[in-house]
Amino acid sequence: MRFSAKEQYGLRAMAELASRYGQGQVALSEVAQSQGISLATLEQVVAPLRRAGLLESTRGASGGYALARPPQAISVGDVLRAIDGALVPIPCLEDAGGACCERAHQCATRPVWALVRARLAETLDSLTLADVCRQDIT
Repeated sequence: MRFSAKEQYGLRAMAELASRYGQGQVALSEVAQSQGISLATLEQVVAPLRRAGLLESTRGASGGYALARPPQAISVGDVLRAIDGALVPIPCLEDAGGACCERAHQCATRPVWALVRARLAETLDSLTLADVCRQDIT
């Protein structure tokens, strides 16, 4: 299982904005420089975060981005889902009828993947941006 570069960059950017929460709008160029991410890449990453209601943006000379909610109210799972949709895209689990695989109804491993996906979602949803900033992850 792998997390995409977009997911990794998005979480880093959100953690950066969480660390500056309450200090007003932050220019995306500052986030890019602080996190070592190209501005062009970061612009692509923040668009779905804004559409998902996790970020607020203001245009203009004093504009920038800020979290739409407090860091303790945004989970890592929220961030990753906003960027790429499903946390763990497993085709045979996405298709409720099992039509993607003729063995879906007799597959011994399908419940394993369902459990892995559920536990991963549980873990990512239990971690907030505040936890990430405090590095309070155990």
